[in-house]
Amino acid sequence: MPDFVLAALWVSLGTSLLLVLTKNWHGRYSLDHAAGVQKFHTKPTPRIGGVGVAAGLVAAWSLASAEVKTLLQPLLIASLPAFAAGLLEDITKKVGVRERLLATMVSGGLACWLTGIALNRVGIPLVDEHLLAWGPAAVLFTAFAVAGVANAVNIIDGFNGLSSGTVLIILAALGSIAGLEGDAVLASTCALLGAAVLGFWLVNFPLGKIFLGDGGAYLVGFALAWLAVLLLMRHPSVSPWVVLLACAYPVTEVLYSMWRRRRQRQPTGAPDSLHLHSLVKTQLIMRWLPHWKPRFRNAAVSPLMWLFAALPASLAVALERAPVWAAMAALLACVLWYHLSYQFLARRAQQHPLPDSDAAPLAPAVQPLPGQARSPK
Repeated sequence: MPDFVLAALWVSLGTSLLLVLTKNWHGRYSLDHAAGVQKFHTKPTPRIGGVGVAAGLVAAWSLASAEVKTLLQPLLIASLPAFAAGLLEDITKKVGVRERLLATMVSGGLACWLTGIALNRVGIPLVDEHLLAWGPAAVLFTAFAVAGVANAVNIIDGFNGLSSGTVLIILAALGSIAGLEGDAVLASTCALLGAAVLGFWLVNFPLGKIFLGDGGAYLVGFALAWLAVLLLMRHPSVSPWVVLLACAYPVTEVLYSMWRRRRQRQPTGAPDSLHLHSLVKTQLIMRWLPHWKPRFRNAAVSPLMWLFAALPASLAVALERAPVWAAMAALLACVLWYHLSYQFLARRAQQHPLPDSDAAPLAPAVQPLPGQARSPK
């Protein structure tokens, strides 16, 4: 394993452990308390794990080869607005979703400016030929897409190891596709980002000693999205549908959440406890493992949810050189699997509500979902 990949792992791990050990010093600003609609932890926990990931990436950059630095350096510079906005939210709790998304779009635009690369194809002929062929439109679309993926990573950051484990799965898929294309530089860049995330993951899962936080989620999400853009633009033979398939779980989660909230006449950015991972916790884990300690029940959610990331990611690698229709069909099947799973658990929550003793009551979970009638009392 290259030295820069090991450096990313060990520096991220060491920094994350140091943040946990020194939480009494910085906890006034960095601790995430247990009260809130999306809070499942029971003790105040540092939510600045993104600092560890960032430290690992900087360490990797200092030791990387010139070829890897050509990809990593613009990524690190461009990530600063997204990371700073998220970290400021972690510390002050006063930066809104809109501001964080705007900062991440700035990061996407900055990455385009630094590299001269913008996403100019999505696999839809009319869009590719008549819209994305125009440079400014391609830059704007790239910024929007990158921000969307980063926000998706933040949305699934609900349980110990869930978001970081999902990112590791997707990075493994993107790195594998890059390797199949003979792009060792991009594959190595995916590996070093994965190593930095893994260092944090080892402290976060299963005991939840530190959380990724908004800063970490937006940093990792932006980096993941930009590597996906690089994969597409460096290798025209790779279909955008394959890359979208690799990222299917977090993207589906954010789009489904927006649709659900709009149908319920709620703000699309409003927090709630109706994500799929929340329903898995209350409707499966708490029923299957009622006597486990809360922190272990929280951790038990993630392996089940990783399946929703691993299936499409594995299919993306398997279908990398298959006809485009195969990736599109696989994506549709994965979205349908998500939808059916969600509807099953949501219906179960309505018919057999189970209050979550590990966190705040899930009152919204017993309300009818779009298209469903309220269960009789």
